[in-house]
Amino acid sequence: MTTAQISLQTAPAKAGDHTASAGVAVAMKQSVFPTEPVRSQYQDHLPVKLGFEGGRVLMHAFLRLTGASLILSAPALWLLPGSNADPALLLYKLGASIFFAFCGTALILRNKTYSQPEVYFDPIRREMRILQKNERGRPVTVLRRSYDTLGAAKIRARQLEIWDVDGSVLLKVPLADQEARLALHHQLGDLVR
Repeated sequence: MTTAQISLQTAPAKAGDHTASAGVAVAMKQSVFPTEPVRSQYQDHLPVKLGFEGGRVLMHAFLRLTGASLILSAPALWLLPGSNADPALLLYKLGASIFFAFCGTALILRNKTYSQPEVYFDPIRREMRILQKNERGRPVTVLRRSYDTLGAAKIRARQLEIWDVDGSVLLKVPLADQEARLALHHQLGDLVR
Protein backbone atom coordinates (compact mmCIF):
# COMPACT_ATOMS: atom_id res chain seq x y z
CA MET A 1 0.00 0.00 0.00
CA THR A 2 1.14 3.49 -0.65
CA THR A 3 1.43 6.23 1.98
CA ALA A 4 -1.66 7.97 0.61
CA GLN A 5 -3.70 4.80 1.09
CA ILE A 6 -2.39 4.38 4.65
CA SER A 7 -3.22 8.01 5.49
CA LEU A 8 -6.73 7.52 4.12
CA GLN A 9 -7.16 4.44 6.26
CA THR A 10 -5.90 6.06 9.49
CA ALA A 11 -7.69 9.39 9.02
CA PRO A 12 -11.02 9.60 10.91
CA ALA A 13 -13.93 9.17 8.56
CA LYS A 14 -16.43 12.00 8.44
CA ALA A 15 -20.13 11.38 8.48
CA GLY A 16 -20.70 11.72 4.72
CA ASP A 17 -17.37 10.38 3.49
CA HIS A 18 -18.27 6.88 2.33
CA THR A 19 -16.23 7.11 -0.91
CA ALA A 20 -12.91 7.36 0.93
CA SER A 21 -13.54 4.21 2.95
CA ALA A 22 -14.77 2.37 -0.15
CA GLY A 23 -11.59 3.36 -2.01
CA VAL A 24 -9.44 2.10 0.83
CA ALA A 25 -11.30 -1.23 0.88
CA VAL A 26 -10.80 -1.68 -2.86
CA ALA A 27 -7.10 -0.79 -2.52
CA MET A 28 -6.71 -3.30 0.29
CA LYS A 29 -8.09 -6.09 -1.89
CA GLN A 30 -5.74 -5.36 -4.78
CA SER A 31 -2.34 -6.99 -4.71
CA VAL A 32 0.89 -5.40 -5.77
CA PHE A 33 1.95 -8.67 -7.44
CA PRO A 34 -0.09 -10.19 -10.27
CA THR A 35 -2.07 -13.22 -9.15
CA GLU A 36 -2.63 -14.65 -12.62
CA PRO A 37 0.04 -17.09 -13.80
CA VAL A 38 2.38 -15.65 -16.38
CA ARG A 39 1.96 -17.52 -19.61
CA SER A 40 5.05 -17.40 -21.76
CA GLN A 41 6.02 -19.33 -24.80
CA TYR A 42 8.94 -21.52 -23.79
CA GLN A 43 9.85 -21.92 -27.45
CA ASP A 44 10.73 -18.21 -27.44
CA HIS A 45 13.41 -18.73 -24.79
CA LEU A 46 14.96 -22.10 -25.63
CA PRO A 47 18.67 -21.85 -26.38
CA VAL A 48 19.80 -24.07 -29.23
CA LYS A 49 23.18 -25.83 -29.29
CA LEU A 50 24.50 -27.27 -32.54
CA GLY A 51 27.75 -29.06 -33.32
CA PHE A 52 29.78 -29.42 -36.48
CA GLU A 53 30.29 -33.20 -36.16
CA GLY A 54 27.75 -34.32 -38.74
CA GLY A 55 28.53 -38.01 -39.44
CA ARG A 56 30.96 -38.79 -36.65
CA VAL A 57 29.48 -42.18 -35.75
CA LEU A 58 29.52 -43.29 -39.37
CA MET A 59 33.13 -42.17 -39.74
CA HIS A 60 34.23 -44.12 -36.64
CA ALA A 61 32.51 -47.25 -37.94
CA PHE A 62 34.17 -46.86 -41.34
CA LEU A 63 37.64 -46.39 -39.79
CA ARG A 64 37.24 -49.44 -37.55
CA LEU A 65 36.03 -51.61 -40.42
CA THR A 66 38.97 -50.48 -42.56
CA GLY A 67 41.38 -51.13 -39.68
CA ALA A 68 40.02 -54.63 -39.11
CA SER A 69 40.32 -55.47 -42.81
CA LEU A 70 43.94 -54.24 -42.85
CA ILE A 71 44.83 -56.34 -39.79
CA LEU A 72 43.23 -59.42 -41.36
CA SER A 73 45.01 -58.85 -44.65
CA ALA A 74 48.45 -58.81 -42.98
CA PRO A 75 48.60 -62.59 -42.32
CA ALA A 76 46.53 -63.31 -45.42
CA LEU A 77 49.51 -62.29 -47.57
CA TRP A 78 51.40 -65.31 -46.21
CA LEU A 79 48.49 -67.71 -46.67
CA LEU A 80 47.78 -66.98 -50.32
CA PRO A 81 48.28 -69.98 -52.56
CA GLY A 82 50.86 -69.84 -55.30
CA SER A 83 53.35 -67.72 -53.46
CA ASN A 84 56.88 -68.77 -54.29
CA ALA A 85 59.77 -68.70 -51.91
CA ASP A 86 61.74 -66.00 -53.69
CA PRO A 87 63.79 -64.08 -51.06
CA ALA A 88 63.05 -60.66 -52.62
CA LEU A 89 59.32 -61.42 -52.66
CA LEU A 90 59.43 -62.57 -49.04
CA LEU A 91 61.01 -59.25 -48.06
CA TYR A 92 58.21 -57.33 -49.83
CA LYS A 93 55.60 -59.54 -48.14
CA LEU A 94 57.13 -58.92 -44.74
CA GLY A 95 57.18 -55.13 -45.27
CA ALA A 96 53.61 -55.08 -46.57
CA SER A 97 52.27 -57.24 -43.73
CA ILE A 98 53.98 -55.08 -41.07
CA PHE A 99 52.64 -51.95 -42.76
CA PHE A 100 49.06 -53.37 -42.89
CA ALA A 101 49.23 -54.48 -39.24
CA PHE A 102 50.43 -51.09 -37.97
CA CYS A 103 47.97 -49.08 -40.08
CA GLY A 104 45.06 -51.33 -39.08
CA THR A 105 45.95 -51.07 -35.41
CA ALA A 106 46.22 -47.29 -35.67
CA LEU A 107 42.80 -47.03 -37.32
CA ILE A 108 41.13 -49.24 -34.72
CA LEU A 109 42.74 -47.54 -31.72
CA ARG A 110 42.06 -44.05 -33.02
CA ASN A 111 39.53 -42.93 -30.42
CA LYS A 112 40.63 -39.39 -29.65
CA THR A 113 37.85 -36.98 -30.44
CA TYR A 114 39.17 -33.62 -31.46
CA SER A 115 37.58 -30.55 -29.96
CA GLN A 116 34.90 -29.52 -32.40
CA PRO A 117 33.39 -26.05 -31.98
CA GLU A 118 29.76 -25.70 -30.96
CA VAL A 119 27.28 -23.02 -31.98
CA TYR A 120 24.92 -21.58 -29.37
CA PHE A 121 21.87 -19.54 -30.32
CA ASP A 122 20.80 -17.44 -27.33
CA PRO A 123 17.22 -16.12 -27.62
CA ILE A 124 17.42 -13.87 -24.57
CA ARG A 125 20.53 -11.94 -25.67
CA ARG A 126 19.57 -12.51 -29.31
CA GLU A 127 23.06 -13.55 -30.33
CA MET A 128 24.95 -16.43 -31.88
CA ARG A 129 28.12 -17.66 -30.16
CA ILE A 130 30.69 -20.17 -31.41
CA LEU A 131 32.52 -21.85 -28.53
CA GLN A 132 35.51 -24.19 -28.62
CA LYS A 133 37.15 -25.99 -25.71
CA ASN A 134 40.72 -25.03 -24.87
CA GLU A 135 43.48 -27.33 -23.57
CA ARG A 136 41.91 -27.44 -20.11
CA GLY A 137 38.49 -28.35 -21.46
CA ARG A 138 36.90 -24.97 -20.77
CA PRO A 139 34.79 -23.38 -23.51
CA VAL A 140 36.21 -20.23 -25.05
CA THR A 141 34.16 -17.87 -27.22
CA VAL A 142 35.60 -17.80 -30.73
CA LEU A 143 32.90 -15.70 -32.40
CA ARG A 144 29.96 -13.68 -31.05
CA ARG A 145 27.44 -12.06 -33.37
CA SER A 146 24.14 -10.40 -32.63
CA TYR A 147 21.13 -11.45 -34.71
CA ASP A 148 20.92 -7.88 -35.98
CA THR A 149 24.39 -8.10 -37.56
CA LEU A 150 23.64 -11.28 -39.54
CA GLY A 151 22.62 -11.10 -43.18
CA ALA A 152 20.26 -14.04 -43.67
CA ALA A 153 19.65 -17.64 -42.64
CA LYS A 154 18.39 -20.65 -44.55
CA ILE A 155 17.01 -23.61 -42.63
CA ARG A 156 16.99 -26.75 -44.74
CA ALA A 157 15.93 -30.26 -43.79
CA ARG A 158 19.39 -31.29 -42.59
CA GLN A 159 21.45 -28.10 -42.60
CA LEU A 160 21.47 -24.54 -41.30
CA GLU A 161 23.25 -21.89 -43.36
CA ILE A 162 23.92 -18.41 -42.04
CA TRP A 163 25.12 -15.64 -44.32
CA ASP A 164 26.92 -12.45 -43.43
CA VAL A 165 25.68 -9.00 -44.44
CA ASP A 166 27.97 -8.96 -47.49
CA GLY A 167 26.43 -12.21 -48.82
CA SER A 168 29.27 -14.58 -47.91
CA VAL A 169 28.49 -17.81 -46.08
CA LEU A 170 29.34 -17.39 -42.40
CA LEU A 171 28.70 -20.98 -41.32
CA LYS A 172 27.04 -24.24 -42.30
CA VAL A 173 25.94 -26.53 -39.50
CA PRO A 174 24.30 -29.97 -39.73
CA LEU A 175 20.76 -29.87 -38.37
CA ALA A 176 18.88 -33.08 -37.63
CA ASP A 177 16.51 -32.21 -34.77
CA GLN A 178 12.98 -31.01 -35.56
CA GLU A 179 12.66 -29.12 -32.25
CA ALA A 180 15.92 -27.26 -32.88
CA ARG A 181 14.71 -26.42 -36.39
CA LEU A 182 11.47 -24.92 -35.06
CA ALA A 183 13.22 -23.02 -32.26
CA LEU A 184 15.75 -21.56 -34.72
CA HIS A 185 13.01 -20.61 -37.14
CA HIS A 186 11.24 -18.75 -34.35
CA GLN A 187 14.42 -17.11 -32.96
CA LEU A 188 15.88 -15.94 -36.24
CA GLY A 189 12.50 -14.68 -37.45
CA ASP A 190 12.98 -12.20 -40.29
CA LEU A 191 16.45 -13.55 -41.18
CA VAL A 192 15.05 -16.88 -42.42
CA ARG A 193 14.73 -17.03 -46.21
